[in-house]
Amino acid sequence: MNIGGYQPVSLCDFEGHVAAVVFTQGCNFRCPFCHNAALLPIQPERGWLIPDQDVLDRLRLRRARIDAVVVSGGEPTLQPDLPDFLRAVSILGFAVKLDTNGSRPDVLTALFGDRLLDYVAMDIKAPWSKYESLAGVPMARDRIAESMRIIASSGVPHEFRTTVPPGLLAAGDLAAIRAMIPPGSRHKIQEYRPIHLR
Repeated sequence: MNIGGYQPVSLCDFEGHVAAVVFTQGCNFRCPFCHNAALLPIQPERGWLIPDQDVLDRLRLRRARIDAVVVSGGEPTLQPDLPDFLRAVSILGFAVKLDTNGSRPDVLTALFGDRLLDYVAMDIKAPWSKYESLAGVPMARDRIAESMRIIASSGVPHEFRTTVPPGLLAAGDLAAIRAMIPPGSRHKIQEYRPIHLR
């Protein structure tokens, strides 16, 4: 798995847990407000990746201090060996949270089927009318909607969340996004915070 960053402890990325955060390298979106552009290419410009086993070894050493692992990105569902990595993390005894843009509903179905997820957070970028603009790429709306349906019906704790970049989303857009959220699912508004790894 291409891992572009590792944060040994976080108190805010997985509510109720002390977690480590693993950032996968590579994303299929090009959001103009991306919080960490260094993770966009599948291969980073400087060719610097953290081996899976190094991350698993670090996690093993921290089992007395943390109880969860957040896998974020980039977009983790692009990684073909994501299920193997999540399984290894679960075997170590950690709860697993996945952050995703929802572009690969087939992967989400497989991960839920294998019971590899304890929590899922899916980003909802914009109302449908602005989705391609804020995702930065041509968008298959039905795939995003299918991911929302899969997550909402999974029985796994989850949230949908929207980052509000300055000047790109108005109050009416947020109301339209709220109308997209499946009934009974949590919708979280996030303030835009630029983050830079490495």
